[in-house]
Amino acid sequence: MVDVGDKTPTRRTATARGKVVMKPETLQLILSGNAAKGDVLGAARIAGIMAAKKTHDLIPLCHPLALEKVQVEIEPDMSLPGLIVTATARITGKTGVEMEALTAASVSCLTIYDMAKAADKAMVLTDIRLVEKTGGKSGDFRIEGD
Repeated sequence: MVDVGDKTPTRRTATARGKVVMKPETLQLILSGNAAKGDVLGAARIAGIMAAKKTHDLIPLCHPLALEKVQVEIEPDMSLPGLIVTATARITGKTGVEMEALTAASVSCLTIYDMAKAADKAMVLTDIRLVEKTGGKSGDFRIEGD
């Protein structure tokens, strides 16, 4: 692991986004709350939050962090058709939370797939990426137009 012992704690945030593209009827099934496995959106939100908290167990050399906030938002996008997952993590600490936000977005997308795969095995998880970060030595970052 990288030695962060001498770094000064700063407020850091990171936001990651991902998409799950699916058939229009699968999207309607999820939004209606009638998926066979239950509340897809609620389960995906909780799974993403839980995953962010376990990032250090999943990704080698990540520091275990005392996260102050993890938020997962899931919005339908009829033009995909599908769902857009946005995950934000925040900490006041010595290292960033990009991996926690990316892990939350990824696992939320995976959970959507798992809970709706009986209806649509051809769903595609796509465009999982960091869209914004603040704080730390490297400063702020934002994907333009996102």
